[in-house]
Amino acid sequence: MAFLSTIDNDSVASLPAARFPGRIVIVDSEEQIEAACLDLQRSAVIGFDTETRPSFRAGVSYKVGLLQLSTAEVCYLFRLSHIRLDNRILKILGSRQILKVGADIAGDIRSLHALRTFHADGFVDLQVEASRWGIEEKSLRKLSAIVLGERVSKAQRLSNWEAEVLTQQQREYAATDAWVCTRILEVLQQSESKGGELTIISVSPVEHTAQYRAKHKREGGESGGNESHKPKEASEAKGGKQSGKGARHHRHKRRHKATGEATRSSHSDKPTATKKQE
Repeated sequence: MAFLSTIDNDSVASLPAARFPGRIVIVDSEEQIEAACLDLQRSAVIGFDTETRPSFRAGVSYKVGLLQLSTAEVCYLFRLSHIRLDNRILKILGSRQILKVGADIAGDIRSLHALRTFHADGFVDLQVEASRWGIEEKSLRKLSAIVLGERVSKAQRLSNWEAEVLTQQQREYAATDAWVCTRILEVLQQSESKGGELTIISVSPVEHTAQYRAKHKREGGESGGNESHKPKEASEAKGGKQSGKGARHHRHKRRHKATGEATRSSHSDKPTATKKQE
């Protein structure tokens, strides 16, 4: 199957909306974490995304407020503005046996590292994978349009993700953003083979900390241990591009189906940089 390399905004707007068809579970208390993580650990591949409250004032920024992890049937919305980034969640984020599929992986993990240091592993970035099929677009919205023929709504992207109660529209938006990533990967892998390998990404907290300190030093500031974070989709609207430095990319030697079982493979340990665009 051949895919378009690019798509314009008018064409995207004309497509039917993608919508997560499963159950959405809000995790906003410590007591709910165990059951959610046990369910997620049963899946070989899950969708991954984060959301951050937008700032409309200069010099004001917020930490990541929501972590979305989705299977085909259930999407768990971990409200990190209400609960801590628990070790049970970190176990999933650090497992190579559970593939986490998203877009702009390095940016999301960098935001999570502002909350707590941990080793991230087993991540697949659609911005990396789609290029093997000749797709030049990087935003999730356009990747969905090209690969699935469906539009991912961004109407809620600048809403308050730290609100006391998330609206139904916010919940559906957040769940769809995570879940649709696994669908995109699945359709790509079902099409014509492009080498049969996935690029598995691992990220060390030391790498991100060093980058942050270097950036802060260049700007003449003092590090307070917290990274500012702009909403991912807001950077797309401004045409911003970010660097994927800090992520280590490993090539799987065997084809890994998005709906299949997790596999263990040998890999090289050569760091590469990925151009990131929201």
